[in-house]
Amino acid sequence: MEKLGVEQLQKQANILRQDIVSMIGEAGSGHPGGSLSAADIMSALFFYILQHRPDDPEWADRDRFILSKGHGAPALYAALARCGYFPMDWLKTLRKMGSPLQGHPEKGKLPGVEASTGSLGQGVSLGAGMALAGRLDHKAYRIYVLMGDGESNEGQIWEAAAFAAHYKLDHLTVILDCNRQQLDGWTKEILDTEPLADKWRAFKWHVVDIDGHDMPQILGAFEEAKQTKGKPTLILARTTKGKGVSFMENNIEFHGMAPTSDQLQLALKELVQ
Repeated sequence: MEKLGVEQLQKQANILRQDIVSMIGEAGSGHPGGSLSAADIMSALFFYILQHRPDDPEWADRDRFILSKGHGAPALYAALARCGYFPMDWLKTLRKMGSPLQGHPEKGKLPGVEASTGSLGQGVSLGAGMALAGRLDHKAYRIYVLMGDGESNEGQIWEAAAFAAHYKLDHLTVILDCNRQQLDGWTKEILDTEPLADKWRAFKWHVVDIDGHDMPQILGAFEEAKQTKGKPTLILARTTKGKGVSFMENNIEFHGMAPTSDQLQLALKELVQ
């Protein structure tokens, strides 16, 4: 994959956002809020960070990406399509009967999907297992896991965090999309998991706290993760749910609600400016 520059990555993130709202609008269901908040991270990963080959999805030495917050699948599907893993017109089939673009990713259904996710809390465990396997196989590939802050309510996250630190899996990087909302409201009101940075440091992880919409900060955090030895890295990406669409930003209704046709046109108008 040809690496894009900062401005190109920012533009690509905006294109992903257009794809996200378009496919969810077409489907009439989906999760726009958490997909939009992750678009900058996905752009950085798939168009700069990951060592991968869209024309050879099972390349043995590829980096692995796991979308632990599986309901954010539209962001993953948009990135995969834009990279060339499958035709762009497949995006129109999101959540439709017989489509490989299911509501949550399923490995084996779509090229580029590394793990079946959707049951929250499992992605870090999957990533830790892949990282340990890579070490045992003497492979140099890296593992990246994207999770949500509401997902931090799941106990399995912390079991996996302890495991990865114990085995010093420094080729594992977890990105926490901290958009401060989950299905039922603000995370601080449902089950406050702050201070997240201190918690992960207490679990012996290297932590980088960034603005998850600032592309230079995102790229810098990934580079810092690569340079960190002896412990895994947690990138705490502070984001805005529904980023890029004014009426979706910090609007909990759009955690799992598709835009109407009129709302879709308004969203696209904002995103193409």
